[in-house]
Amino acid sequence: MEQIFEDTATAFSLKTDSELERAYFLFKMIANEPLVRIGTAMTNFALKARLPVDGLIRATVFDHFCGGVNETDCMPVVDKLWSKHVCSVLDYSVEGKDDEDPLDNTLAMVLKVLDFVKEKAAIPFAVFKPTGYGRFALFKKIGEGKELNIEEAAEWDRVVDRFDRTCKKAYDLDVSLLIDAEESWMQDAADALVEQMMRKYNRKKAIVFNTLQLYRWDRMAYLEQLHKKAKDDGFKIGMKAVRGAYMEKENERAERKGYASPICGSKAESDANFDRAITYMADHLDVFSIFAGTHNEASTYRLMELMDARGIPSDDTRIWFGQLYGMSDHISFNLADKGYNVAKYLPFGPVRDVMPYLIRRAEENTSVAGQTTRELNLLKKERKRRGI
Repeated sequence: MEQIFEDTATAFSLKTDSELERAYFLFKMIANEPLVRIGTAMTNFALKARLPVDGLIRATVFDHFCGGVNETDCMPVVDKLWSKHVCSVLDYSVEGKDDEDPLDNTLAMVLKVLDFVKEKAAIPFAVFKPTGYGRFALFKKIGEGKELNIEEAAEWDRVVDRFDRTCKKAYDLDVSLLIDAEESWMQDAADALVEQMMRKYNRKKAIVFNTLQLYRWDRMAYLEQLHKKAKDDGFKIGMKAVRGAYMEKENERAERKGYASPICGSKAESDANFDRAITYMADHLDVFSIFAGTHNEASTYRLMELMDARGIPSDDTRIWFGQLYGMSDHISFNLADKGYNVAKYLPFGPVRDVMPYLIRRAEENTSVAGQTTRELNLLKKERKRRGI
Protein backbone atom coordinates (compact mmCIF):
# COMPACT_ATOMS: atom_id res chain seq x y z
CA MET A 1 0.00 0.00 0.00
CA GLU A 2 1.35 3.42 -1.03
CA GLN A 3 2.33 5.47 2.04
CA ILE A 4 0.43 8.70 1.48
CA PHE A 5 0.30 10.39 4.87
CA GLU A 6 3.71 12.10 4.72
CA ASP A 7 2.49 14.47 1.98
CA THR A 8 2.22 17.68 3.98
CA ALA A 9 1.73 19.88 0.91
CA THR A 10 -1.61 18.15 0.29
CA ALA A 11 -2.44 17.84 3.99
CA PHE A 12 -2.11 21.56 4.72
CA SER A 13 -2.99 22.97 1.30
CA LEU A 14 -5.92 24.96 2.74
CA LYS A 15 -3.92 26.56 5.55
CA THR A 16 -2.40 29.99 5.11
CA ASP A 17 1.00 30.58 6.67
CA SER A 18 -0.64 32.31 9.65
CA GLU A 19 -3.11 29.42 10.13
CA LEU A 20 -0.21 26.97 9.98
CA GLU A 21 1.62 28.97 12.64
CA ARG A 22 -1.51 29.05 14.83
CA ALA A 23 -1.87 25.26 14.54
CA TYR A 24 1.80 24.80 15.45
CA PHE A 25 1.40 27.08 18.48
CA LEU A 26 -1.76 25.30 19.68
CA PHE A 27 -0.30 21.80 19.44
CA LYS A 28 2.87 23.00 21.20
CA MET A 29 0.63 24.17 24.04
CA ILE A 30 -1.44 20.97 24.06
CA ALA A 31 1.75 18.90 24.26
CA ASN A 32 2.43 20.42 27.68
CA GLU A 33 0.14 18.62 30.14
CA PRO A 34 0.64 21.03 33.10
CA LEU A 35 -0.05 23.94 30.76
CA VAL A 36 -3.29 22.30 29.58
CA ARG A 37 -4.40 21.86 33.20
CA ILE A 38 -3.61 25.48 34.06
CA GLY A 39 -5.18 26.79 30.86
CA THR A 40 -8.33 24.74 31.45
CA ALA A 41 -8.70 26.07 35.00
CA MET A 42 -8.11 29.67 33.89
CA THR A 43 -10.59 29.35 31.02
CA ASN A 44 -13.27 27.86 33.25
CA PHE A 45 -12.71 30.66 35.79
CA ALA A 46 -12.92 33.35 33.10
CA LEU A 47 -16.14 31.94 31.70
CA LYS A 48 -17.79 31.55 35.11
CA ALA A 49 -16.74 35.08 36.03
CA ARG A 50 -18.25 36.29 32.74
CA LEU A 51 -14.96 37.87 31.71
CA PRO A 52 -14.86 39.10 28.08
CA VAL A 53 -12.67 36.29 26.71
CA ASP A 54 -14.89 35.12 23.83
CA GLY A 55 -12.88 37.00 21.22
CA LEU A 56 -9.57 35.53 22.39
CA ILE A 57 -11.00 32.00 22.49
CA ARG A 58 -12.58 32.43 19.07
CA ALA A 59 -9.35 33.65 17.48
CA THR A 60 -7.31 30.74 18.81
CA VAL A 61 -8.63 27.33 19.89
CA PHE A 62 -12.25 27.82 18.76
CA ASP A 63 -11.49 28.67 15.13
CA HIS A 64 -8.96 25.83 14.92
CA PHE A 65 -11.30 23.09 16.17
CA CYS A 66 -14.77 24.50 15.34
CA GLY A 67 -16.59 25.62 12.21
CA GLY A 68 -18.50 28.56 13.66
CA VAL A 69 -21.13 29.71 16.13
CA ASN A 70 -24.06 28.55 13.98
CA GLU A 71 -24.69 26.51 10.85
CA THR A 72 -24.52 29.53 8.49
CA ASP A 73 -21.27 30.65 10.09
CA CYS A 74 -19.81 27.21 9.23
CA MET A 75 -20.41 27.51 5.49
CA PRO A 76 -17.10 29.17 4.52
CA VAL A 77 -15.28 26.29 6.25
CA VAL A 78 -17.60 23.71 4.65
CA ASP A 79 -17.01 25.21 1.20
CA LYS A 80 -13.26 25.36 1.73
CA LEU A 81 -13.12 21.69 2.78
CA TRP A 82 -15.35 20.70 -0.14
CA SER A 83 -12.94 22.39 -2.58
CA LYS A 84 -10.57 19.53 -1.63
CA HIS A 85 -13.35 16.89 -1.78
CA VAL A 86 -13.54 16.65 2.02
CA CYS A 87 -17.12 16.58 3.34
CA SER A 88 -18.35 18.01 6.64
CA VAL A 89 -20.51 16.68 9.46
CA LEU A 90 -22.14 19.62 11.25
CA ASP A 91 -21.97 18.73 14.93
CA TYR A 92 -23.94 20.91 17.36
CA SER A 93 -21.47 20.52 20.21
CA VAL A 94 -23.35 22.09 23.09
CA GLU A 95 -23.19 19.57 25.94
CA GLY A 96 -26.40 17.82 27.02
CA LYS A 97 -28.41 19.27 29.88
CA ASP A 98 -30.59 17.74 32.57
CA ASP A 99 -33.76 19.74 31.99
CA GLU A 100 -36.29 19.56 29.18
CA ASP A 101 -35.95 22.92 27.43
CA PRO A 102 -32.30 22.48 26.32
CA LEU A 103 -33.14 18.93 25.15
CA ASP A 104 -35.92 20.31 22.96
CA ASN A 105 -33.58 23.08 21.84
CA THR A 106 -31.05 20.47 20.73
CA LEU A 107 -33.78 18.59 18.86
CA ALA A 108 -34.81 21.80 17.11
CA MET A 109 -31.20 22.51 16.14
CA VAL A 110 -30.59 19.00 14.74
CA LEU A 111 -33.84 19.17 12.74
CA LYS A 112 -32.76 22.59 11.47
CA VAL A 113 -29.37 21.18 10.45
CA LEU A 114 -31.10 18.37 8.56
CA ASP A 115 -33.09 20.94 6.58
CA PHE A 116 -29.94 22.98 6.08
CA VAL A 117 -27.82 20.12 4.72
CA LYS A 118 -30.42 18.72 2.31
CA GLU A 119 -29.19 19.06 -1.28
CA LYS A 120 -25.66 19.86 -0.04
CA ALA A 121 -23.29 17.17 -1.29
CA ALA A 122 -20.62 18.66 0.96
CA ILE A 123 -22.61 17.69 4.11
CA PRO A 124 -23.79 14.06 3.72
CA PHE A 125 -24.35 13.38 7.45
CA ALA A 126 -26.05 14.91 10.48
CA VAL A 127 -25.19 13.89 14.06
CA PHE A 128 -26.43 14.03 17.64
CA LYS A 129 -25.58 12.60 21.08
CA PRO A 130 -28.16 10.52 22.98
CA THR A 131 -27.77 12.76 26.04
CA GLY A 132 -28.61 15.72 23.83
CA TYR A 133 -32.09 14.16 23.68
CA GLY A 134 -32.52 12.71 27.17
CA ARG A 135 -31.12 12.78 30.68
CA PHE A 136 -28.08 10.59 31.31
CA ALA A 137 -29.64 9.19 34.50
CA LEU A 138 -32.73 8.12 32.58
CA PHE A 139 -30.68 6.17 30.02
CA LYS A 140 -28.76 4.62 32.90
CA LYS A 141 -31.88 3.53 34.77
CA ILE A 142 -33.40 1.93 31.66
CA GLY A 143 -30.12 0.19 30.83
CA GLU A 144 -30.07 -1.30 34.32
CA GLY A 145 -33.57 -2.71 33.79
CA LYS A 146 -35.10 -0.70 36.62
CA GLU A 147 -38.79 0.16 36.56
CA LEU A 148 -39.62 3.77 35.70
CA ASN A 149 -42.14 5.75 37.67
CA ILE A 150 -45.02 7.47 35.86
CA GLU A 151 -43.13 10.73 35.35
CA GLU A 152 -40.00 8.94 34.10
CA ALA A 153 -42.02 6.78 31.71
CA ALA A 154 -43.58 9.91 30.21
CA GLU A 155 -40.13 11.49 30.02
CA TRP A 156 -38.73 8.45 28.21
CA ASP A 157 -41.61 8.61 25.73
CA ARG A 158 -40.46 12.14 24.91
CA VAL A 159 -36.88 10.89 24.41
CA VAL A 160 -38.10 8.18 22.03
CA ASP A 161 -40.17 10.78 20.19
CA ARG A 162 -37.11 13.04 19.76
CA PHE A 163 -35.13 10.12 18.32
CA ASP A 164 -37.98 9.11 16.04
CA ARG A 165 -38.67 12.61 14.72
CA THR A 166 -35.00 13.05 13.88
CA CYS A 167 -34.58 9.64 12.24
CA LYS A 168 -37.80 10.06 10.24
CA LYS A 169 -36.67 13.44 8.96
CA ALA A 170 -33.26 12.02 8.00
CA TYR A 171 -35.06 9.18 6.20
CA ASP A 172 -37.42 11.56 4.40
CA LEU A 173 -34.53 13.78 3.30
CA ASP A 174 -32.22 10.82 2.52
CA VAL A 175 -29.49 12.21 4.78
CA SER A 176 -27.49 9.76 6.89
CA LEU A 177 -27.60 10.27 10.65
CA LEU A 178 -24.73 9.48 13.03
CA ILE A 179 -25.69 8.86 16.67
CA ASP A 180 -22.73 9.15 19.01
CA ALA A 181 -21.85 6.73 21.82
CA GLU A 182 -21.26 7.72 25.44
CA GLU A 183 -20.36 6.06 28.75
CA SER A 184 -20.92 2.29 29.02
CA TRP A 185 -23.34 2.55 31.94
CA MET A 186 -25.88 4.41 29.81
CA GLN A 187 -25.05 2.87 26.43
CA ASP A 188 -27.25 -0.26 26.61
CA ALA A 189 -30.42 1.84 26.59
CA ALA A 190 -29.08 4.00 23.76
CA ASP A 191 -28.09 0.91 21.74
CA ALA A 192 -31.58 -0.56 22.10
CA LEU A 193 -33.21 2.68 21.02
CA VAL A 194 -30.89 3.13 18.02
CA GLU A 195 -31.58 -0.49 17.00
CA GLN A 196 -35.29 0.32 17.14
CA MET A 197 -34.67 3.25 14.77
CA MET A 198 -32.58 1.07 12.42
CA ARG A 199 -35.37 -1.49 12.20
CA LYS A 200 -37.78 1.26 11.22
CA TYR A 201 -35.69 3.41 8.87
CA ASN A 202 -32.86 1.18 7.55
CA ARG A 203 -34.95 -1.24 5.52
CA LYS A 204 -33.35 -0.38 2.17
CA LYS A 205 -30.06 1.24 3.15
CA ALA A 206 -28.28 2.59 6.21
CA ILE A 207 -29.75 5.95 7.20
CA VAL A 208 -29.33 5.57 10.97
CA PHE A 209 -25.78 4.90 12.25
CA ASN A 210 -24.92 3.81 15.78
CA THR A 211 -21.41 4.25 17.21
CA LEU A 212 -19.19 1.37 18.27
CA GLN A 213 -16.51 2.22 20.87
CA LEU A 214 -13.87 -0.41 20.28
CA TYR A 215 -11.73 0.23 23.31
CA ARG A 216 -14.52 -1.82 24.91
CA TRP A 217 -13.70 -5.53 24.77
CA ASP A 218 -17.41 -6.53 24.60
CA ARG A 219 -18.27 -4.62 21.44
CA MET A 220 -17.42 -7.35 18.92
CA ALA A 221 -20.00 -9.63 20.52
CA TYR A 222 -22.57 -6.82 20.32
CA LEU A 223 -21.70 -6.23 16.65
CA GLU A 224 -22.08 -9.90 15.75
CA GLN A 225 -25.41 -10.16 17.60
CA LEU A 226 -26.73 -7.05 15.84
CA HIS A 227 -25.61 -8.48 12.50
CA LYS A 228 -27.61 -11.66 13.14
CA LYS A 229 -30.71 -9.63 14.01
CA ALA A 230 -30.31 -7.55 10.85
CA LYS A 231 -30.03 -10.64 8.65
CA ASP A 232 -32.98 -12.34 10.34
CA ASP A 233 -35.22 -9.27 10.32
CA GLY A 234 -34.17 -7.60 7.07
CA PHE A 235 -32.66 -4.26 8.02
CA LYS A 236 -29.32 -2.59 7.29
CA ILE A 237 -26.74 -1.49 9.85
CA GLY A 238 -24.94 1.83 9.79
CA MET A 239 -21.99 1.83 12.19
CA LYS A 240 -19.46 4.49 13.07
CA ALA A 241 -16.38 2.73 14.46
CA VAL A 242 -14.21 4.65 16.92
CA ARG A 243 -11.80 3.68 19.64
CA GLY A 244 -13.56 5.71 22.35
CA ALA A 245 -13.38 8.86 24.43
CA TYR A 246 -14.13 7.98 28.06
CA MET A 247 -11.31 5.63 29.06
CA GLU A 248 -10.19 7.35 32.26
CA LYS A 249 -13.76 7.78 33.45
CA GLU A 250 -14.63 4.15 32.61
CA ASN A 251 -11.61 2.69 34.43
CA GLU A 252 -12.04 4.95 37.45
CA ARG A 253 -15.72 4.04 37.87
CA ALA A 254 -15.03 0.30 37.45
CA GLU A 255 -12.34 0.43 40.13
CA ARG A 256 -14.48 2.49 42.50
CA LYS A 257 -17.51 0.23 42.15
CA GLY A 258 -15.55 -3.03 42.06
CA TYR A 259 -16.49 -4.47 38.67
CA ALA A 260 -14.36 -5.51 35.70
CA SER A 261 -13.53 -2.55 33.49
CA PRO A 262 -15.17 -2.68 30.05
CA ILE A 263 -11.99 -1.19 28.56
CA CYS A 264 -9.42 -3.37 26.80
CA GLY A 265 -6.30 -4.05 28.85
CA SER A 266 -3.91 -2.22 26.50
CA LYS A 267 -3.82 0.08 23.51
CA ALA A 268 -2.65 -2.84 21.38
CA GLU A 269 -5.80 -4.77 22.34
CA SER A 270 -7.98 -1.76 21.47
CA ASP A 271 -6.22 -1.41 18.12
CA ALA A 272 -6.74 -5.11 17.36
CA ASN A 273 -10.40 -4.86 18.38
CA PHE A 274 -10.90 -1.86 16.08
CA ASP A 275 -9.27 -3.61 13.13
CA ARG A 276 -11.26 -6.79 13.79
CA ALA A 277 -14.55 -4.86 13.72
CA ILE A 278 -13.63 -2.99 10.55
CA THR A 279 -12.66 -6.26 8.84
CA TYR A 280 -15.88 -7.94 9.96
CA MET A 281 -18.04 -5.13 8.58
CA ALA A 282 -16.07 -4.90 5.33
CA ASP A 283 -16.67 -8.63 4.86
CA HIS A 284 -20.45 -8.06 5.16
CA LEU A 285 -21.13 -4.93 3.15
CA ASP A 286 -24.44 -6.43 2.07
CA VAL A 287 -25.66 -5.43 5.55
CA PHE A 288 -23.15 -2.88 6.89
CA SER A 289 -22.22 0.67 6.01
CA ILE A 290 -19.06 1.87 7.76
CA PHE A 291 -17.99 5.26 9.04
CA ALA A 292 -14.41 4.67 10.21
CA GLY A 293 -13.79 7.46 12.69
CA THR A 294 -10.08 7.18 13.34
CA HIS A 295 -6.92 9.26 13.62
CA ASN A 296 -4.83 6.07 13.55
CA GLU A 297 -2.75 5.75 10.39
CA ALA A 298 -2.24 1.99 10.67
CA SER A 299 -5.98 1.32 10.95
CA THR A 300 -6.65 3.66 8.04
CA TYR A 301 -4.14 1.85 5.85
CA ARG A 302 -5.67 -1.46 6.91
CA LEU A 303 -9.12 -0.45 5.71
CA MET A 304 -7.64 0.87 2.46
CA GLU A 305 -5.89 -2.49 1.97
CA LEU A 306 -9.11 -4.39 2.72
CA MET A 307 -10.94 -2.35 0.10
CA ASP A 308 -8.19 -2.95 -2.44
CA ALA A 309 -8.02 -6.71 -1.72
CA ARG A 310 -11.82 -7.09 -2.05
CA GLY A 311 -12.10 -4.92 -5.14
CA ILE A 312 -14.16 -2.28 -3.34
CA PRO A 313 -13.92 1.09 -5.16
CA SER A 314 -12.39 3.91 -3.13
CA ASP A 315 -15.61 5.92 -3.51
CA ASP A 316 -18.03 3.12 -2.50
CA THR A 317 -20.72 5.00 -0.58
CA ARG A 318 -20.88 2.27 2.09
CA ILE A 319 -17.42 3.17 3.41
CA TRP A 320 -16.45 6.55 4.86
CA PHE A 321 -13.38 7.78 6.70
CA GLY A 322 -13.83 10.47 9.35
CA GLN A 323 -11.62 12.72 11.45
CA LEU A 324 -12.21 15.71 13.70
CA TYR A 325 -11.81 19.19 12.27
CA GLY A 326 -8.47 20.66 13.30
CA MET A 327 -6.77 17.27 13.61
CA SER A 328 -5.16 14.67 11.34
CA ASP A 329 -5.34 16.72 8.16
CA HIS A 330 -2.56 14.50 6.79
CA ILE A 331 -5.06 11.62 6.84
CA SER A 332 -8.19 13.47 5.70
CA PHE A 333 -6.83 15.45 2.78
CA ASN A 334 -4.53 12.76 1.43
CA LEU A 335 -7.37 10.22 1.51
CA ALA A 336 -9.69 12.63 -0.30
CA ASP A 337 -6.95 13.34 -2.84
CA LYS A 338 -6.90 9.60 -3.63
CA GLY A 339 -10.66 9.46 -4.15
CA TYR A 340 -11.86 8.03 -0.82
CA ASN A 341 -15.01 9.27 0.94
CA VAL A 342 -13.85 11.54 3.78
CA ALA A 343 -15.76 13.70 6.24
CA LYS A 344 -14.58 16.04 8.96
CA TYR A 345 -16.61 16.37 12.17
CA LEU A 346 -17.23 20.13 12.25
CA PRO A 347 -18.37 21.23 15.73
CA PHE A 348 -20.35 24.46 16.07
CA GLY A 349 -22.25 26.44 18.67
CA PRO A 350 -21.90 29.54 20.84
CA VAL A 351 -18.31 29.96 22.01
CA ARG A 352 -19.07 29.62 25.72
CA ASP A 353 -21.39 26.64 25.24
CA VAL A 354 -18.83 24.75 23.14
CA MET A 355 -15.99 25.19 25.66
CA PRO A 356 -16.58 21.79 27.39
CA TYR A 357 -16.05 20.15 23.98
CA LEU A 358 -12.88 22.17 23.33
CA ILE A 359 -11.47 21.38 26.77
CA ARG A 360 -12.09 17.67 26.17
CA ARG A 361 -10.27 17.91 22.82
CA ALA A 362 -7.24 19.46 24.52
CA GLU A 363 -7.24 16.88 27.33
CA GLU A 364 -7.61 13.96 24.90
CA ASN A 365 -4.75 15.20 22.72
CA THR A 366 -2.59 15.54 25.81
CA SER A 367 -3.39 11.99 27.00
CA VAL A 368 -3.06 10.15 23.67
CA ALA A 369 0.58 9.15 23.40
CA GLY A 370 2.11 10.15 20.08
CA GLN A 371 -0.92 11.99 18.63
CA THR A 372 0.24 15.51 19.42
CA THR A 373 3.87 14.68 18.61
CA ARG A 374 2.80 13.44 15.19
CA GLU A 375 0.77 16.59 14.53
CA LEU A 376 3.72 18.76 15.57
CA ASN A 377 6.23 16.88 13.42
CA LEU A 378 4.02 17.20 10.34
CA LEU A 379 3.47 20.91 10.98
CA LYS A 380 7.24 21.37 11.40
CA LYS A 381 7.81 19.55 8.10
CA GLU A 382 5.35 21.80 6.28
CA ARG A 383 6.79 24.96 7.87
CA LYS A 384 10.22 23.89 6.63
CA ARG A 385 8.84 23.11 3.15
CA ARG A 386 7.33 26.61 2.97
CA GLY A 387 10.46 28.22 4.41
CA ILE A 388 8.65 29.66 7.42
